[in-house]
Amino acid sequence: MAKKRIVSTTINGDAVEFLCEPRQTLLEILRDVLEMTGTKEGCGNGNCGSCTVLMNGKPVTSCLVLGVEAEGVELRTIEGVARGSELDEVQQAFLEGAALQCGICTPGFIMQTEALLACNPTPTEEEIRFHLAGNLCRCTGYDKIVRAVQCAAERRAGACHK
Repeated sequence: MAKKRIVSTTINGDAVEFLCEPRQTLLEILRDVLEMTGTKEGCGNGNCGSCTVLMNGKPVTSCLVLGVEAEGVELRTIEGVARGSELDEVQQAFLEGAALQCGICTPGFIMQTEALLACNPTPTEEEIRFHLAGNLCRCTGYDKIVRAVQCAAERRAGACHK
């Protein structure tokens, strides 16, 4: 068995160190070692997007990233989206637009949306659908999700109508 390694990273703005085996995924580290269970495992092979987190601002499927790859990077998980007990615009739009049901895919969609709106604050419907294409939902369909992303973008611009 390979020796465990100490990994130093930043998660949701906080400096974090953890011990991991070289074969452990970032998803396993987040959920099982750091007890940050907001990131969900859907498929375990990178096809569903449920485990999406932001690594240096870019969305990655954490089931395909090794924990040791987090050394020195900045991670943002679903736990880092809300401002204390106040939901951010994306979370609020998903909630109000009923863009969630079972909740397994929701953290991944929210993290993908956060990445999209960071680089494109006013995406078209086509751009939203393209950006979210790697995330799968088995419950809601996608129209409510797309509408929630549109509303979140409008909210950030100060123009969302409920």
